[in-house]
Amino acid sequence: MLPCACWLQLILILLSSVLLTRGENCPATCLCPDPHTVDCSGRGLTRLPDEIPLDVRRLLLADNWIPRIPSDFLVLYSDLVYLDLRNNSLSHIEQGTLSTSSRLVFLDLGSNNLTEIPKGTFGESRSLIKLRLGNNPYLSMVSEEAFVGLTSLRELELERNALSTLKVGALSQLPSLRVVRLEGNPWVCNCNFASLFEWLMENSHKLPNGVEGMECSLPMDGRRVSLTQLSKDSFRECQATLTLTDLLIIIFSGISVSVVAIMTSFFLASTVHCFQRWSKGTKGDEEESEE
Repeated sequence: MLPCACWLQLILILLSSVLLTRGENCPATCLCPDPHTVDCSGRGLTRLPDEIPLDVRRLLLADNWIPRIPSDFLVLYSDLVYLDLRNNSLSHIEQGTLSTSSRLVFLDLGSNNLTEIPKGTFGESRSLIKLRLGNNPYLSMVSEEAFVGLTSLRELELERNALSTLKVGALSQLPSLRVVRLEGNPWVCNCNFASLFEWLMENSHKLPNGVEGMECSLPMDGRRVSLTQLSKDSFRECQATLTLTDLLIIIFSGISVSVVAIMTSFFLASTVHCFQRWSKGTKGDEEESEE
């Protein structure tokens, strides 16, 4: 009887350990090492798992094939503070996915298929501290207002994407920013890069490897050079370069002046012509009166 009792005890221990690992409401195929953590990493998922506990705080979904996040996802899981979605198949983030009521502190969207980060993507999520957007090989556009409202953001990762330019306003409006990673992008050293270059030189302490770890391509021959080889004088010609807006203003102003000049000339010509006809009519009347 004793050996049977030992075997029964061992089975009960194993079952209890499995239950503790899974958790009471743990999604199938996932692990739940504690009541507020759900780990579904590397499970071959093609969508978000069902039956995620509403009080989850840490959700690990890395190394799957998830293509999208429902826009109301974080509304349902309002206690979520840590979300790892790296190495999935995300091509875009629906506007409104993150809201001002979100408690999210850490968000990893690295190693996906994102192509752009438009305005309003993160919905002024004021609690967000660390945002990972690196290693998205098709990410070529980040709106100047992409990070508006992220007042607590301290770490931003945009390394090894497809960025050739970036509006400096996207970074300068982050008051709490301490670390930013921008290396490994195909930056082009043209006039569009001039303002960003100046910001990088002034904030080189925020770059983990300094400006030494960044390169850009010369517009003439495409040769890659380190930012340490450049200076403000490298972009001196850009100070006299007119922007598209400036050109449009000049063109519109020229057209407006021309139209006004034509209308004025037409008015003056009409006035002179009328005056001449009136003068002739008056003179004819006077001659008839004399006869």
